[in-house]
Amino acid sequence: MPISNDLINQNKNELRQKLHDALASANPEEIINAMMSLGEDIEQRVRKEYEEMGQERDEQVLAARGKRLLTAEEKTFYKSFSDVMKLKDPQQALSNGDLTLPTTVIDAVFDELQTSHPLLSRINFRPSRGATEIMMALNPYQMATWGEICAAAVTEISAGFVKVKTGEFSLTAYVPVCYTLVELGPVWIDEFVRQVLYEALSNGLEYAIIDGTGNNMPIGMTRQVGSTVSVTGGVYPQKTPVAITNFTPSTVGPLLSQLALDPSGKPRQVRDVIMVVNPVDYYSRVFPATTVQSMDGTYRRDVLPAPMEVIQSAAVPIGRAVLGLGYRYLATVGQNTGPEGRIRYSDHALFLQRQRLYLAELLANGYPMDNNAFMYLDITGLTPAVIPTQAVTPSAIPNADDTLKALTIGSSALTPVFNPITGLYSAETSNASDTVTATANNSGATVSISNNGTPVTSGTSASWTEGVNTLSVTVTAANGINSRTYTVQVTYTPGD
Repeated sequence: MPISNDLINQNKNELRQKLHDALASANPEEIINAMMSLGEDIEQRVRKEYEEMGQERDEQVLAARGKRLLTAEEKTFYKSFSDVMKLKDPQQALSNGDLTLPTTVIDAVFDELQTSHPLLSRINFRPSRGATEIMMALNPYQMATWGEICAAAVTEISAGFVKVKTGEFSLTAYVPVCYTLVELGPVWIDEFVRQVLYEALSNGLEYAIIDGTGNNMPIGMTRQVGSTVSVTGGVYPQKTPVAITNFTPSTVGPLLSQLALDPSGKPRQVRDVIMVVNPVDYYSRVFPATTVQSMDGTYRRDVLPAPMEVIQSAAVPIGRAVLGLGYRYLATVGQNTGPEGRIRYSDHALFLQRQRLYLAELLANGYPMDNNAFMYLDITGLTPAVIPTQAVTPSAIPNADDTLKALTIGSSALTPVFNPITGLYSAETSNASDTVTATANNSGATVSISNNGTPVTSGTSASWTEGVNTLSVTVTAANGINSRTYTVQVTYTPGD
């Protein structure tokens, strides 16, 4: 009976979690059992796809349908591998032959990890290509300086780089192969092997990248690194978690400011920020704390005050999160070109009936490029996101009235008669000075008066010069936006 896609996806997630848990326990039997279960699941997926394609074997047809074309070396390898599978005792054949997994297969797996895996595609993930050392910049933000060439400058530039070993640790991938799988042909065996290696590498690397101790494995993002760190028994100390309760700008800003400085205190660009959380925490804590409802009633998830990608990983302990600069974690994977790089048969007692367990050994390493690149967070106290609201009553809205209620200049009559919406007037006086009074319609408005450019306070006298004087009265509404100016041309003619 065919297996549904929903069931396959559900099994896939459950088996990945099982493998994560087995790696965390460091129990070899649990790891092998998890890989055997994962292998069975992948085999079912490959067989399902094989059946859906009508058991087509022509390479051109398979290539047209998106299947990978094999190189001559890969075809030879899979034919030899199939021949060994059929032997009653493959141990002798494997130890005598040179059955080494072609580097092109590893390259294909690496390319998929580098582009598709949520975490590995966001870090500085490189193939070692047989290199034993690479040069790594301690701080990518460097400043050129003007001046004469001198030894001091050369020394300073050289101090910004360090040699890194790329293949210190062995990463063993268990490949459980069913006897009948060889009947499907090289293309489908390759599909199966690559999927198993993808799962084995992604899970093994993911666990170590997050929380690796450094003891015969990579150093995780949660660990302290640097020349001043005390390493005991090869184990790097874990960072102290920083407790956060929300993802407001005032919380996230200070965290990112710490990432913006390298250990020597020099600034660097904050980019490729990732936050890695356990799937359980994502839906129980992070999702409520980063999901808000829009004005149209729809919801937006992963709303954060700064650009960053939220990644779910079962390798992160529940109640914890990792925040950091993805590009500042270096991980390398390469082929083991020594005798251990050959495919080996395992006669482990736990292999299932009609299956054999094979080992493919690779070399891998990884570590944070500096101690400030990643932070360990305690998110047990996260609270759901709340959008601040404030009730606004009509009385709280500032008044926009910018009119005068009354305007008088001594006993002089205004022409025309004063009207709040009329802005230009004239008046005549024989007094050397008159009291000017201007009253706004709204008590919250402000009134400013000037006579020929000289300020005058309402209710006090304005002194005239012989001839025409310009009196300006400006009213600014309580809202600070609306304003209106009244102008009175006052003609002063001295009396006898």
